[in-house]
Amino acid sequence: MSARPSTVLRINLVDPSPTPEALAARYRAAVEMAAFADDRGLTMVQTEEHHATANGWMPSPLTFAGAVFGATRRIGVTVSALITPLHDPLRLAEDIAALDLLSGGRLMTVAGLGYREEEYAAHGKDWAGRGALQDEVLQTLLAAWTGEPFGYRGCTVRVTPRPYTQPHPLLLIGGSSRAAARRAARLGLPFFPSARLPELAAYYEERRAAYGTEGWVLQPPERTALLHLSEDPDRAWAEYGSHLLHEAQTYASWQPAGIRSAVRSAATDAGTLRKEGVYRIVTPEECVELAQEAGPQGSLILHPLCGGMPVDEGWRSLHLFAERVLPRLEAGAAARTAG
Repeated sequence: MSARPSTVLRINLVDPSPTPEALAARYRAAVEMAAFADDRGLTMVQTEEHHATANGWMPSPLTFAGAVFGATRRIGVTVSALITPLHDPLRLAEDIAALDLLSGGRLMTVAGLGYREEEYAAHGKDWAGRGALQDEVLQTLLAAWTGEPFGYRGCTVRVTPRPYTQPHPLLLIGGSSRAAARRAARLGLPFFPSARLPELAAYYEERRAAYGTEGWVLQPPERTALLHLSEDPDRAWAEYGSHLLHEAQTYASWQPAGIRSAVRSAATDAGTLRKEGVYRIVTPEECVELAQEAGPQGSLILHPLCGGMPVDEGWRSLHLFAERVLPRLEAGAAARTAG
């Protein structure tokens, strides 16, 4: 067990004014940042899936994960969440198995339903039937990864190769509804609430006991902060706050009433966003304090390319973390271990 918080590099490649040339540079930078993070012992790259956006928000997280795995040796990739009902079940089983083999078991997939009807329409999927689509794809994944023949849509099929991870690649079910918790419990899969929801976690455990299945809950922290590092946060907010605000407002505009999220913002301007504390620009010293507050069970989520942040500024943030935060975290962890 690590004696310091987990360290996460969040990447979603948003650009408010995307051009093919700018996005190509951003994609290359993201993979290079993942390799930089891997070399310095960060824990995880986190990404997600969205479609039909005007700003290039990550539509192909599995492709991106493959690029990251090809450039790294140790760091994991979490897709949180993959909108699984939009995918062909057999092809998804093959893609995740291939990534699991390529990475030596470093992929974690959180299966979500999504919350934007236009994404389903764009992919020719039935929004009203999304629960049934989710059940089919999850059941297919679990059957396919055994490597044995199984019944699928009226015929017998077999998916090969088998994944590296046994009994199957790490697959969690995400969401903020009782239906999501029940589905996870019924299938014996871990549950990842979209916010810290103790009552929903308790409901999952109750249903899991009733079904007689195995499982566990990956509960987000009470407060989630997306971090950017700067030696002068006031200047950084003045120059780059619009990028953070763009992402926050875009994400909030997609979420219907009743959806609970750890990173939901109601800000209408950068000043309000700063006061909320979901998106934070901090000095290296303040980042160390956040790590100490979080403790070994917490996490630091770095978001260097947030909302179309200039690539050079993203690199400045990462270098500050690597040069002035990580050494202190490692020294503190070593001291606690020795003690």
